[in-house]
Amino acid sequence: MGTLRRGLKAGLTTTWELGKIIFPITLAVTILRYTPVLEWLIGFVTPAMKWLGLSGEAAIPLVIGNFLNLYAGIGAILTLDLTVKEVFILAVMLSFSHNLLIESGVAARVGVKLWVMLVVRIGLAIVSAVVINLVWKGGGEQASYGLVSQTSETVQGFSAILLQGLEKASFGVLQLALIVIPLMLFIQVMKDFSWLQTFSRWMSPVTRSLGMKENTSTTLAAGLVFGLAYGAGVMIQAVKEDGVEKKDLYLAFIFLVACHAVIEDTLIFIPLGIPVIWLLLVRLVTAILLTLVVSVIWKRRDVSTSERKEPTYEH
Repeated sequence: MGTLRRGLKAGLTTTWELGKIIFPITLAVTILRYTPVLEWLIGFVTPAMKWLGLSGEAAIPLVIGNFLNLYAGIGAILTLDLTVKEVFILAVMLSFSHNLLIESGVAARVGVKLWVMLVVRIGLAIVSAVVINLVWKGGGEQASYGLVSQTSETVQGFSAILLQGLEKASFGVLQLALIVIPLMLFIQVMKDFSWLQTFSRWMSPVTRSLGMKENTSTTLAAGLVFGLAYGAGVMIQAVKEDGVEKKDLYLAFIFLVACHAVIEDTLIFIPLGIPVIWLLLVRLVTAILLTLVVSVIWKRRDVSTSERKEPTYEH
């Protein structure tokens, strides 16, 4: 009973911490959809689309996907006549940079600077699009979408819009709780039965090769399977209980920014008719290389700092 009680408490606490971010942002973005703000943003970024290998109308799913989530971005793609290359570029960009406000806000709540997450996510999206556009010379044929049911509910009147926003925000927190609470219960069981230490030992070669310590392995696994927000939930507990260092915190989130929720975020792109295995490989290779580069830079900086701090003696 003690294990379940501690796990339930951890799950409820984590849900509360993340819900304080998810609820207001979801509510605000839902209301913004009925204002000229999104249209203004789309018009603002449209001129830059050609540098990314995209047509002007491709700005619509980019803006919507970054403000909302992947599902909203995919829904917008399904309404457009795009080439296979354009759809693939959009899929890669949105896999790096989606649900930007909530997921970056969650990372900031854990202790990662907000500007770092924004720069990394938006930077990866832009660089990947430019590279794919330059390297891939094919994909000019019209994209053929699979059968995906999309519901687009439009309401009128501020009270109806506010109600829709409250419903979506509440559902978002409920959905979070249904995943986070069982996950935290499971992790608590793993801790109390010493399974977590065994799992960390199994994952240690991977985490060490990426420049992180063993106590980061649970966060990486949770983020890879469940997503960035849920990986953050595990990290909140790890920071409190396991003393995760600042460097490992940043490295874990940099890896998860590039490659998280690999099952869900890969499968949902299948209806778009793109080669999803390449999408997965791009994310995984980018995550590994970026984390290794940051780890090496961080290590060299620490060495340089320690050398400057060493006392010098005059003979």
